[in-house]
Amino acid sequence: MNHCSTAGLRLALLVPLMLVAVGMSALSANAQSAIYKPIPIASGKTITDKLTDKDLPTGQGGFARDYVLQLKEGDQLSIDLTSENFDTIVTLIGSDGSTVAENDDGPDGSTNSLLFTRITKAGTYFIRVRAFGELAGGNFKLKVTLLKPL
Repeated sequence: MNHCSTAGLRLALLVPLMLVAVGMSALSANAQSAIYKPIPIASGKTITDKLTDKDLPTGQGGFARDYVLQLKEGDQLSIDLTSENFDTIVTLIGSDGSTVAENDDGPDGSTNSLLFTRITKAGTYFIRVRAFGELAGGNFKLKVTLLKPL
């Protein structure tokens, strides 16, 4: 076999393999985005929702539900999470997956969560609602409020 036909054969085998790899990558990305869909949330509106065993497993026996919002540098916000069904924990997560702030029990001594924080970098943020411990959850209310600086 000459050099040209060997190169042609390699190319003929390589191109379909590359297409399969690209296709598998696209399928994987589509499958991941179909599984993880954080719910958009806007400032000033109270969301009434339910945390169930169909939500994201936390790896600690419980489940979590994520909400997404865009924030600007310097934004100050409060996140208020209340439930009569479970002990709430609220976490603000940056787009890189790092925990920006978290609160378990609010200042009123209840098991509800109240979080205040200032944003140092503009971007996409996620609010994670979860139950303390291994509880599956129940009904809850979530409110995000952008605070006005003094």
